[in-house]
Amino acid sequence: MKAIRPLKPVIYGSVCLALLSSTFILMGFDSRPARAESSKSAYQAEIDEWHARRIERLKDKYGWLTLVGLMPLKEGENRFGSAAGNDLVFPETAQKQAGVIKLDNGVAEIRVSDGAGIISEGRPVEGEVIFSDAGENTTVLDMNGFRFYVIERAGSYYLRVKDSESETLKKFKGIDRFSVKARWRIEARFEPYDPPKKLMIPNALGVEFEETCPGAAVFEIDGRTCRLEPTSTSSGGLFFVFADLTSGEETYGGGRFLYVESFDPTGKVVLDFNKAYNPPCVFTPYATCPLPHEANILEVLIEAGEKKYAGAAH
Repeated sequence: MKAIRPLKPVIYGSVCLALLSSTFILMGFDSRPARAESSKSAYQAEIDEWHARRIERLKDKYGWLTLVGLMPLKEGENRFGSAAGNDLVFPETAQKQAGVIKLDNGVAEIRVSDGAGIISEGRPVEGEVIFSDAGENTTVLDMNGFRFYVIERAGSYYLRVKDSESETLKKFKGIDRFSVKARWRIEARFEPYDPPKKLMIPNALGVEFEETCPGAAVFEIDGRTCRLEPTSTSSGGLFFVFADLTSGEETYGGGRFLYVESFDPTGKVVLDFNKAYNPPCVFTPYATCPLPHEANILEVLIEAGEKKYAGAAH
């Protein structure tokens, strides 16, 4: 929209301002915002702030944009470094021979090559057991801008590698979103399961894993009754992985995520689809994202939240 050039005032100071204000009110252009508009702006600001925090987390030097490797670990010794002959080949800027990770029935032990400079929580690492993300005390290793650790998925073990100088991070320019609309902040009825239901959740690796579902969120969109089954989070919230009729079109084909911090297990749960966001698999082929299970594929359009990422990995 072309900016309107202000008229040069012939009356100065407060008299000029008063006359201008009166003129706009008489013409129907009251500059004082209506209460409803003020409330709407506050909601828009809330969602914008949430999205800004989300982007900052992505852009962290070890956020999802830095993920550059997901390497399967075999039983026995796994040599790692940037040299082509290693079992686990790091990006070329890493040390050529950095060490060995030995896997023995789910127990991983690392031996570090001289000069590799690998540390964990600020202390040098030499030869010791390292813990995977299957427990609470994951051993995170740092080496000259790289961060790596062992993860367990459905009984298999992998080395996840992040690079603080990744090309994905350098080229990231943000994520498009649908316009924020209050209609997508939906108060759903929560129907608890007693006992909690066990769900088999598919993931990007082509395997399924079991999660606990405490109940279902039931709501309506355009007269159609919808039902979503979340999984429980360690903090007491709910985690939804869902797809809808925008999936594969305006939004990512593998579905989107929605997190709810707290809810009433016997009453209501607020689903704010303006906060629906892309899974890490959008940015990198090395993530192990959960996919929507069959009950969470909705036959409605949810035109809210993040759209398809322009630089999608696949």
